[in-house]
Amino acid sequence: MAKSLSAARAGNASTFSMLCSDTVIRGDIEASADLHFDGRVEGDITCASFVQGAESEISGNVKADSARIAGRIRGTVTARNVVIEKTAYIEGDVSYDSLTVEQGARIEGRLAPSGGQVPPAIGKQTAPAKPALVEAAE
Repeated sequence: MAKSLSAARAGNASTFSMLCSDTVIRGDIEASADLHFDGRVEGDITCASFVQGAESEISGNVKADSARIAGRIRGTVTARNVVIEKTAYIEGDVSYDSLTVEQGARIEGRLAPSGGQVPPAIGKQTAPAKPALVEAAE
């Protein structure tokens, strides 16, 4: 289920997309919107702001301006502001400017401050992403 909300954030209207727990995606996701994800992805995710639900699983890399990780990720996380919640399990490296790790979170990888550099995949996107295969879990 994708949902758009018209809301003012820091003086700008923003778009918010939510993918529910029964969503399975095989392919990359690219969005200029904020993304809340509760399902499973086999592919990379690039978006403005990323929030991962506790039951979510991602096999791929996550690139965002800010990322809040609560589920399982097998891949790298690259964001300016990263919050890793106590339910998170990351098998991969985390690159960040600002990092918060809650007690109980598991990380099997390296933590690397990025020194204020914007991850290369973050920025304005000029073309829409190719559609990904979306399946509902039974």
